Amino acid sequence: MAWILLLGAIAAEVTGTTALKLSNGLSRWGPTVVMGAGYLVSFALLAIAVKQIPISVAYAIWSGVGTAVIAVIGLFAFDEQFSVGKVAGILLVIAGVVVLNLAEAP
Repeated sequence: MAWILLLGAIAAEVTGTTALKLSNGLSRWGPTVVMGAGYLVSFALLAIAVKQIPISVAYAIWSGVGTAVIAVIGLFAFDEQFSVGKVAGILLVIAGVVVLNLAEAP
């Protein structure tokens, strides 16, 4: 159940961050409200998830997966450019999450 909550926290954070971009510097109220709600829900779900998942693992997955998903959304929804450096950075984040998970294994 904690892992499902963590996935929900990631989805809410990605929604909030996407709405942040759409808010045009917080000048558009609709996306600004969605942003605030997304972040609030994300932190609430993350707080519940870390009761059962080690904080180092949960936070690494939450931030790493969120970062990778936002990079892909930026590419397709906002016409942001991908570079070798960006791809390498995303791969390093994913590798870091994998290493943290493996380090937690008994």
